[in-house]
Amino acid sequence: MKHRDTIIQEGDAARIHQILTRFLGDSGAGEALLIDRGGQLLAMDGASQALDAVSISALAAAAFSSTAAMAQLLGETEFTVLFHEGAKWSIHVSTVDAEAILLAIFDERTTVGMVRVFAKEASRAVGTVLAEARARPKPAGEFAAPLTAGETRPVWTPPY
Repeated sequence: MKHRDTIIQEGDAARIHQILTRFLGDSGAGEALLIDRGGQLLAMDGASQALDAVSISALAAAAFSSTAAMAQLLGETEFTVLFHEGAKWSIHVSTVDAEAILLAIFDERTTVGMVRVFAKEASRAVGTVLAEARARPKPAGEFAAPLTAGETRPVWTPPY
């Protein structure tokens, strides 16, 4: 898989937010997270403010990656859906495209079937938005240039 930088502009973000909001309403899930295959959170929608979205995103991407290795052992290119069921919460993880994953977090108020049906629809719609964003020419100038020596600083300095 070739990793490309995706620039999500304000209009793209609004469209993705609208898609995720509709997905949550239709499926009954409580949270929706859009992440890239490296675990970077791209978008999030839902009710919970206590969710550690960064950690869940990283762990979900890692689980999806390891499952892809299992799929290859069985002659598949990848498994497109993962489902984790807990006592109170469940997570549905599905492919959006070659570079993005959709996570849905839900409880007993809905079913995995409802989440799965509407996740397919949402994934196609989000995939369209991301494809359009990737197809746009990348901006030249300040975002394309590497940092100068004056713009950088040490991240860590020894305490002595």
